[in-house]
Amino acid sequence: MAMGVSTGGHGTGRGHRALADINVTPFVDVVLVLLIIFMVTAPVLQSGIEVAVPKTRTVKEITEERLVISIDRQQRVFLGNEPININEIAPRLQRQMRDPQNMVIFLRSDENVPFGAFATVMDAVKQAGITNVSIVTEPLQTNARNR
Repeated sequence: MAMGVSTGGHGTGRGHRALADINVTPFVDVVLVLLIIFMVTAPVLQSGIEVAVPKTRTVKEITEERLVISIDRQQRVFLGNEPININEIAPRLQRQMRDPQNMVIFLRSDENVPFGAFATVMDAVKQAGITNVSIVTEPLQTNARNR
């Protein structure tokens, strides 16, 4: 940090100098902390419906823009984060989709939901003309010695 020293009345005009440097280090620190917080919480905010999906050995990473249908433990059905009546799934999907042959639907179901409820939702999706349905699962946790 530079400090100006007064040389008396006459000088070269560099006598009293104002401190014009702004310290941006604290600002950068705060921005980086906020960035990390948003990166950690973003996946949690995507789907606020709590569903304990089954665990499998192979899991497909969801990377593209998606339309998610969820069935929670109480067998309530959600389109995105919005509750929906099972009879409204097909008409709603038909209104939202541009190309049913290439549209991908991700189906999340709690592992304790009976297969009949799951099959009913699958049937409603098929009635909308969508044939590409991916079932969301979690990776199976394995110990290092079991490999």
